[in-house]
Amino acid sequence: MVVRQETRPGPGAADEPPAFVAAVATMRAARLRPEIHCEEMPAPQRIAPFAAALSAEVTVDGEEIGTGRIILLHDPLGNDAWDGEFRCVAYARAEIDVELITDPMLAGVGWTWLTDALDAHGATYHMASGTVTRVATESFGGMAEESASAQLEIRASWTPLVPFDGPVRPPGDDLDVAPHVEAWGELLCTAVGLPPVPDGVAVIPSRRGQRGSGV
Repeated sequence: MVVRQETRPGPGAADEPPAFVAAVATMRAARLRPEIHCEEMPAPQRIAPFAAALSAEVTVDGEEIGTGRIILLHDPLGNDAWDGEFRCVAYARAEIDVELITDPMLAGVGWTWLTDALDAHGATYHMASGTVTRVATESFGGMAEESASAQLEIRASWTPLVPFDGPVRPPGDDLDVAPHVEAWGELLCTAVGLPPVPDGVAVIPSRRGQRGSGV
């Protein structure tokens, strides 16, 4: 998987902090399901001094049923709002059954999909926040024959951490972002209703241009 790195105008890639370069390398190592087509995208340049981003589409039988993106932000000086030097920002949108849109538990369940995925992949984090939005669309007049549709949108951010047991947190240059990217991928697949990967079945490394069930 190729990750495009975008930085603020300035010195250029040669001056990217080693901690950021190492963290982006672990993004490339993330393993995603074959239904996820993942590729580079321009990262925002004004939120943090350094950023890398991925976009994804979930495609089954040639039909796109979900989309998402994940951005890794880095500020070498730290950010009080993040309580750290790194921040993951993620988005997921999935087509859902129209009948589910009125379920009062849907938003809470959608947020649990994210936190459960992070925990399942061993992604250590804190300072998580976000929103879950339900959108229903009905057509009228000349478009009345079109079927109603519904989407679920999850926007979230969290501060990734290096796992540690002692009283002092290790330096951020040891940060492994792969579990966070893999959790985001699982969130996308759960939101669109794909069944979990059975235990013992290996998930292949994601590669740019990958679609459907092929590699």
